[in-house]
Amino acid sequence: MKLSHKLEYACRVLAQLARTHGQEKLAHIDELAEAEKIPANYLVQILNELRNAGLIVSKRGKQGGYALARAPERIRLNEIVTAVDGDLLELTFDEQGHSGERVASIWHDIGVEFEKKISSYTLEAFVVEDTSSMYYI
Repeated sequence: MKLSHKLEYACRVLAQLARTHGQEKLAHIDELAEAEKIPANYLVQILNELRNAGLIVSKRGKQGGYALARAPERIRLNEIVTAVDGDLLELTFDEQGHSGERVASIWHDIGVEFEKKISSYTLEAFVVEDTSSMYYI
């Protein structure tokens, strides 16, 4: 399966924002870009799309930054896909020809199952806890 970098980056930056959800401090774009190794100029575009979709909030200025609009367990993967790569969920098959209808039907079934599967995941599943402060004896 080949997913867009945009979708991958959106999931990674949202996972980063989910790590700090509920804290007062907003995340700055430079910190997010560095933590997830995403080009900052591309990240700006992605964050704008996520904000327009209502998945994140932003605040301008010196004390500004980004935060999740809802708790990570309330943001579904299909919402993220729709926000940044909605074409991925579109099924456009031509039902012409002898086999067209059957081929379209099978791909439609696969698409429905795919959408059900991505709807079953929340952003919470993407969060990697910080293990740098763990001590081993």
